[in-house]
Amino acid sequence: MIVTPRLNRLPAAERGITIGDFLVPVSLGERISARARHIALMVAGALFIALTAQVVVPLNPVPITGQTLGVLLVGGALGSKRGGFSALLYVVMGFFLPVYAGQTQGIQHIIGSSGGQLVLGATGGYLIGFVFAGALVGRLAELGWDRNFLGAVAAFVVGNLVIYAFGIPWLMLATGLGINAVIAGGLTPFLLGDGLKILAAAALFPAAWWIVGRRPAER
Repeated sequence: MIVTPRLNRLPAAERGITIGDFLVPVSLGERISARARHIALMVAGALFIALTAQVVVPLNPVPITGQTLGVLLVGGALGSKRGGFSALLYVVMGFFLPVYAGQTQGIQHIIGSSGGQLVLGATGGYLIGFVFAGALVGRLAELGWDRNFLGAVAAFVVGNLVIYAFGIPWLMLATGLGINAVIAGGLTPFLLGDGLKILAAAALFPAAWWIVGRRPAER
């Protein structure tokens, strides 16, 4: 990935460090390998997304859930690789476990079959978008976008747009609805909620970095 200087908001020595690197206590981190620490954070991230997915406001065809907030928080906290893999792990978990919105499960949320024909699930594009959004928000966090409120807002807006970029075209294919109907059902109802989630997430990260800065002995 080519990163232009304009995207870099940190000294070279600090790039790639995210708030997730401070989540594991030093006493525990010294006793486990770096790989085990990364795996533990990714599993924790996937479980956190699964937890937020259970906050549901039923709508048809796509419900309003807290999982978008979970994806943004996990991506920003863990960085590109860990954030993306956490979202991917969450999606795969949902094939077998009731971790999707409303405690549902099954690959049919993405793709299934009916009468011998493949059928796209209405929410499949959003689920796939979570993976890319988690990775992209994580990359921006690695470049320091989450260190201040406005930068965090911008990063999370970009992540949200990625989710919509996958979700809306997929919803059109899955339902056969036109663009106006899909926007009315798959975009407009989420704008206010997503805006509030973005502001909440953006406020958390500068505060978390301030706390880390106040505890230099634990870095």
